[in-house]
Amino acid sequence: MGDLLRVLPGETIPVDGVIISGHTSVNQAVMTGESLPVDKEPRDEVSSGTVNQFGAFDMRAAKVGEDSSIQRMIRLVQSADAGKAKIVGIADRWATWIVVIALTSAALTWFFTGEIIRAVTILVVFCPCALVLATPTAIMAAIGNATKHGFLVREGDALERLAAVTKITFDKTGTLTYGAPKVVHVESISADFTADDLYAVCAAAEQFSEHPLGKAVVRCFKSDVRADIDPCEAFEMLPGRGVSASVNGHAVLAGSRELLAEHGAAVPEEAEAAVQTHLSQGHTIVYIAVDQKMVGYAALADTVRNEAAQMVAALERLHVSPVLLTGDHHSAAQAIAGELGIRDVHANCRPADKLNWISTYQKRLENVCMIGDGINDAPALKKANVGVAMGGIGSDIAVDAADIVLVDDDVKELPHLIALSKRMLTTIKVNMSFSMILNFIAIILAMLGILNPVFGALVHNAGSVLVIINSAFLLKWKRRSA
Repeated sequence: MGDLLRVLPGETIPVDGVIISGHTSVNQAVMTGESLPVDKEPRDEVSSGTVNQFGAFDMRAAKVGEDSSIQRMIRLVQSADAGKAKIVGIADRWATWIVVIALTSAALTWFFTGEIIRAVTILVVFCPCALVLATPTAIMAAIGNATKHGFLVREGDALERLAAVTKITFDKTGTLTYGAPKVVHVESISADFTADDLYAVCAAAEQFSEHPLGKAVVRCFKSDVRADIDPCEAFEMLPGRGVSASVNGHAVLAGSRELLAEHGAAVPEEAEAAVQTHLSQGHTIVYIAVDQKMVGYAALADTVRNEAAQMVAALERLHVSPVLLTGDHHSAAQAIAGELGIRDVHANCRPADKLNWISTYQKRLENVCMIGDGINDAPALKKANVGVAMGGIGSDIAVDAADIVLVDDDVKELPHLIALSKRMLTTIKVNMSFSMILNFIAIILAMLGILNPVFGALVHNAGSVLVIINSAFLLKWKRRSA
């Protein structure tokens, strides 16, 4: 504690501390879930496990070892796991009583009839093989089905727990969104520039930028407008502010409001209302000035996955209520939630906050499924009745904490998984009911002397085969689209 460290571009910040010199941008997604990097300057705090995007800086260590953010996260995961009860199967609860009933029935039949053959037949037909097979065969078939739809089920009883879920909580970044900034709007406030002209000027000025927002502008311009970018000269990176460059003989600034103010380019009143509208929607603004005059801006935002809205609607049809738990600020969370139709939203959530919200729902007797991808989601994934991690973009810690892994990150398959779990539970109940009814009919026939040991064995084996066949239908089961 108190040691001075220098963190270079691209390095993971090793301890919690405070920046004492230098400007940079830090990717905090693994700890907070924020979709966009956060600019840092002297006196700002930084956390261990986050990534320095560009610009070297010096920091003073404040929390090390067991006090660091990563270690606190590990303790949260451990505490969440300790309070999570394992499900006990119905067949396991019935097993003791089944054995007692079988032995008692055989003994009483022998005592009252004096025919040991009837007692033996009872033991043959009442051996609960079909009952024992009812659950594991259905679970294995359902796991096989889930695997074909991109899910890796890591816990055997996870699908049983998933069938009872009434709330499904989502992290936002990387789960409901792609987790990468994208230009969503370019606005020119100058008669000298069209929106496309302004976009081209901004992309030209940002083409050598190391900042994630600058890279996003260039990437989106090449994708949406044209592949070639105008050359720029006198490029200068201004850490924590933006960039300056000369494009087609004009001095261009692209970056924060403070950058423009430092060069005497104020935001005109006519542009202020439109800018505030974008900010209220959770967008990040890149202000653009040409020759010391603001001429427009570009709005960037994390974009919703194409299939996310359809997936949320399908979950509600399955009577599972979606909840958004995100580390992003309130406006960004509300914008995404409104686009997807999610009414239950909790923003500015740190890992402990997500854990507390899941505990709150569970105290209300709600069964909760958590969907996440980052280190910050690991405690919540462990605490929830069922945790589902994004396997492609998810952190190793999140995947390890989850019960189920979505291998290809295709969230549109989530409704299928939940519908499959409910279908699996129905199949288990049908299997168990059938096996119990068959056993009781067979035992009555054995008591009456109608059934002998040979036919009893055939009935017993036939019951087991029928249970397996019924479970096998789950392998190719598909959810009906509403």
